[in-house]
Amino acid sequence: MRATLALLPLAAALAGCISVTANDVSGTPPRATPGAFGEASLINASGTTIGRAVLTQGATGLLIRIEADGLTPGWHGVHIHATGQCAAPFTSAGAHVNHGDPKAPHGLLNAGGPDDGDLPNIFADAAGQVRAELFTTRARIAEDGPGQWLWDADGSALVIHANADDHASQPIGGAGDRVACGVMAAG
Repeated sequence: MRATLALLPLAAALAGCISVTANDVSGTPPRATPGAFGEASLINASGTTIGRAVLTQGATGLLIRIEADGLTPGWHGVHIHATGQCAAPFTSAGAHVNHGDPKAPHGLLNAGGPDDGDLPNIFADAAGQVRAELFTTRARIAEDGPGQWLWDADGSALVIHANADDHASQPIGGAGDRVACGVMAAG
């Protein structure tokens, strides 16, 4: 029974990454052409490459594999930002991808959210190393399908924050400074 209860918060967080449009009466999410590929070289504030993010389009969402070194051990918020620029301190990446009307508030656990750039936290081990895969239906690199298109005219960026995201408070869940950034581009 304890194992089941421990999984409930994770299930609730992941459910926030899934969206079905009001026009979809079948309950089946819209589909994209799988296989589109992209990546982002992740840099820190001094411009040193610390890892990469590999993007793979699936039929119902986007898989993001993050491999990074040199982070502070512990949990870190990670978000998709609206502008494909990574000039330190990475404010050039703009705010989260959030094209809804009205715009959704931040947070996977926010009753009114999440916004389209919200992702689960990642964990850096004692050596500052991250190896993680995240999935979202709120972003895409295929021309058609569910989520916001990331390769629009000004591109987009993946940003790693200094602290964990609490998935509820505004505007970024207390995730703090932007410590790594990668411009997402076609592979």
